[in-house]
Amino acid sequence: MEMTYADKENGGAFKQNVIPELTQLAQENEDFSGESSKLNGGYSMPGTTWTMGAMFAQTSGLPLNISISANGMDTQDAFFPGITTLGDILQNEGYSQTLLIGSEATFGGRKLYFTDHGHYDIIDYDYAHDNGMIPEDYKVWWGYEDEKLFEFAKEKLLELSQQDNPFNLTMLTVDTHFEDGYVCDICPDTFGDNQYANVMACSSSQVKEFIDWVQQQDFAADTTIVISGDHPTMDSDFCEDVDEDYERRVYTTYINANAEKQTEEKRNYTTFDNFPTTLVAMGAEIEGDRLGLGTNLYSTQQTLTEQFGIEKEEKELKSKSKLLNKMAQINKEKYDEAIAAQTDPVAEVKTGKYNAETEEIPITVKEVQYADKGIQSIMAAVWKYDDQSDLQWVPLAMYDGDIWKGNINISGYDTPKGAYNIHIYLVDGNGDLYNIACTSKTVK
Repeated sequence: MEMTYADKENGGAFKQNVIPELTQLAQENEDFSGESSKLNGGYSMPGTTWTMGAMFAQTSGLPLNISISANGMDTQDAFFPGITTLGDILQNEGYSQTLLIGSEATFGGRKLYFTDHGHYDIIDYDYAHDNGMIPEDYKVWWGYEDEKLFEFAKEKLLELSQQDNPFNLTMLTVDTHFEDGYVCDICPDTFGDNQYANVMACSSSQVKEFIDWVQQQDFAADTTIVISGDHPTMDSDFCEDVDEDYERRVYTTYINANAEKQTEEKRNYTTFDNFPTTLVAMGAEIEGDRLGLGTNLYSTQQTLTEQFGIEKEEKELKSKSKLLNKMAQINKEKYDEAIAAQTDPVAEVKTGKYNAETEEIPITVKEVQYADKGIQSIMAAVWKYDDQSDLQWVPLAMYDGDIWKGNINISGYDTPKGAYNIHIYLVDGNGDLYNIACTSKTVK
């Protein structure tokens, strides 16, 4: 969820506001925009631009820069052992902690991370399936839709609020994920054929309804709510008309915080700053107002972005870090064994000669195997930078029944020269996503 989806008058990049309810929530609460009514969100930095990286950054103040694939942490026995995260701190303070998501928590190492750091109770798609929360054969999109997630969250909050100890409920919505999002039964058609806009509008409405419900409950008075997008959209074309000079940032707002701002200046910040800011919003005090790479936004302490500028910060985060590698303790042998043992769909991918006139790299995918549940779509993820901050998605079209083709347009990169990482993803008939092939292409 980006602040980008609001209209220009309110700090977004669109003519018509796609997220009016979320806009209202941010303006009535705290997004650190100072005296301006325009939305102010957090930059998604290198190492934070996919879901697991984003959740890690916002709860640890660190980028998920690792020596294996971005979502490869589910092959490990431990997730950055030794670091102290939001979950660790709240666990030490006696909090009951729950992670509620409509997809499978194992993916990307989410279950491992939230179990290792805070002993969260994991209520994901598998839990819902095994405990009768959804019909036995039910699965849409990534698992089950957000409409159900919000209802489950209400039930869980009522249960948690009856306990003697304080609670932390962390939930992750999924309907707005690529490509074009998931249209549920309550989605409007406000934006006609623009499916992604309708899905965004639906999400905005559902979040507002949920927040309104929370604020009517007995536990609301001493409950802090943090709403944050995880990373900018991975949809291939929704933001293609956004001005290049517009700074796209993830949506952020803090509601009912037990903290007072020490400055009315607009803050320039990243999602790393969510870590200390969330704790302070709950009433904690932090000596020095910094944790990890994050800064307490209620303080007058400069964020790293304010101190060094966004370009300098991005450049430094793209560098390799011996400290991060040491903290990660990646078991490469275990990762390699897990990859070799998988029997998920696979395919062959080939790239053609770079066309300097059209600035395109042709790509062909064929010999798709083990796609026993059918194929909804195949797309290519392309990036040059290790952190995937320049990620673009390229939908592929089917030819002759078993060959898929497309063209990777690299005109948006600063220079066409260099090596491009290309990963091929398949969505099967059940809506499950698989990485089926990968290659690289060097343009000289």
